[in-house]
Amino acid sequence: MLKDYHQEIDREGAMRARARTIVERGGVDATLDVDGGRGVIETTLSEGLVIGLLKQGVSRFFAIFGHGSTDLGNVLRVYAEEGAVSVVNCRNEVEMAHAATAFAWQTGETPAVVTSIGPGGLQAMAGSLAAASNGVGVYHIYGDETTRGEGYNMQQVPKREQGLFGRITALMGQSYTLHTPEALRECMRRGTNCVHQPYRPAPFFIMLPINTQPQMTTVNIGTLPGRLALPAVAPADDSAYDEAAALLARFDKIVLKVGGGARRHAAAVRALAEGCGAAVVLSPGSTGVIPDAHPQNMHVGGSKGSICGNFAMEEAELVVFIGSRGVCQADCSGIGYPNAKAVININGDIGDVTHYANTLPLPGDIGAVIKRLMPVLKPGKSSAAGEEWLRQCAAKKMEWASWKRERVEAAPVFDEVWRKPVLTQPAAIHAVAAFAKRIGAVKFFDAGDVQANGFQIVEDDRVGETFTEAGASYMGFAASALLGLAGVKDAPYGIAFSGDGSFMMNPQVLIDGVEHGLRGMIALFDNRRMAAITSLQLAQYGREFRTNDSVAVDYAAMAASVSGVKALFGGTSREELAAVLEEAYAHDGLSLIHIPVYAGSDPVAEMGAYGQWNVGNWVEDVQGRYLEQTI
Repeated sequence: MLKDYHQEIDREGAMRARARTIVERGGVDATLDVDGGRGVIETTLSEGLVIGLLKQGVSRFFAIFGHGSTDLGNVLRVYAEEGAVSVVNCRNEVEMAHAATAFAWQTGETPAVVTSIGPGGLQAMAGSLAAASNGVGVYHIYGDETTRGEGYNMQQVPKREQGLFGRITALMGQSYTLHTPEALRECMRRGTNCVHQPYRPAPFFIMLPINTQPQMTTVNIGTLPGRLALPAVAPADDSAYDEAAALLARFDKIVLKVGGGARRHAAAVRALAEGCGAAVVLSPGSTGVIPDAHPQNMHVGGSKGSICGNFAMEEAELVVFIGSRGVCQADCSGIGYPNAKAVININGDIGDVTHYANTLPLPGDIGAVIKRLMPVLKPGKSSAAGEEWLRQCAAKKMEWASWKRERVEAAPVFDEVWRKPVLTQPAAIHAVAAFAKRIGAVKFFDAGDVQANGFQIVEDDRVGETFTEAGASYMGFAASALLGLAGVKDAPYGIAFSGDGSFMMNPQVLIDGVEHGLRGMIALFDNRRMAAITSLQLAQYGREFRTNDSVAVDYAAMAASVSGVKALFGGTSREELAAVLEEAYAHDGLSLIHIPVYAGSDPVAEMGAYGQWNVGNWVEDVQGRYLEQTI
């Protein structure tokens, strides 16, 4: 044992020296002239993996350490002490998966999630759905069962088959098991090709067996892959752009349907919209790609869209999809464009760019494609019919603005549960969203009724003002997302818009937020029910069933029990809420505001739905109409 201890001391010294060199010389590549310039080192697989991740710019780790990651945890301890990495320890695997997703989504940097297999790995894997659905690259590293087969390892799937967690993660996305330490280079190559894929990045799962982590191996740092960087590509054949320009000249009622993949190409999207006289319809994840007040911005369209957004979709003759996956709620389960005759689709993903029928696909980088398309647009394309189309859209936008104003300015309504008048969900959300806009805060939305009303209400002028987890519809995302930038220098202030049910999915952020010095706010909208599902039940069957409860919870008292959290009751009027928002924002830490909101049949209680959805007793009608679509 004494010999092993001294060996461990020697190994830590060498590891610490390497970490210090990486920090002092500004990165892994700058260390290649060490040891005669060969870049070949003898180290453990765990340290080799950390070096490989650092070479790709991965230096932030969200971790819940267990028996499956003690060796990796020890490497991260040394590298953190030397300032080469930062490690955010968490209390729940779903929470940390969301925090990592939010960090990557906001910063463009890639983090890693660390846990063990078993319940922890399954929870982190479930949380990875948010990253996968929204096209966000994150490394997931799970301590796996040993490779020697000496008997069941605790937390493995109790079945006599090999590598079951690697197979499970391979179903979720791309996965690699480091059964052999010398395979590190190939693992990292596949990893960067996945998490840094330019059009559809996704989580990459690394299975790290317990017994291979401390195994010594030889690593050539010079051949470990860096972060994937590919040149922007676009169709090379000029005829594709000529055909697109001809379609744009042929039709007057044109809609650009902008998906989340267009978030990095706002200027190009706006130029195309203005150049071809198109109305722009957004998805929940693309608000801000075109400014809210822009006359061609028809806001969100889909099954929970806006009056103007859905009008533009329904009347469009030509639809130009940009960075869109064609999600059921975004295109009304395929029947959102009953008058469309043709499609132009701009997307780097082959499956997405060919999703619709009668499509001219323009595969590649959105910015590069639009740059090639703009010069061939027909000059003087404006026509009386095209101008009339935009006038009709503008009239619908005014109708929507009036409808929206009536709801967000609604007076408090008497609620049977609260036994007093309280704010409606739209009014309360608008009050917090307006406050966020005034102070320049980033807004995070959970799934559910808060989200559905929220993406209809927000008035974003640029990308990055709002992050809404609409891809996987993951309850618990918003509060967890606040943790993503904890400890990051000059991080923007964040506000989580969360329903009572969503908040209870991941309340651990109250503790983790304080632990890691988070400054942000949780706006908790409490209507004591799953209001989005209640509304759906009532719309389809006229009755609600098991979507509410009778248990009152004082969320302010709950939050106040955590040392360091500023917990406040939001009041029952806009004036009271406005004062409480100021008080919460003044707190140098994490705050929570418990806001009671109305739930009931009064029409001002929600923003409404203006599209179709292939669920429940609507299925037969929607599927029948789908057969009649031309795209």
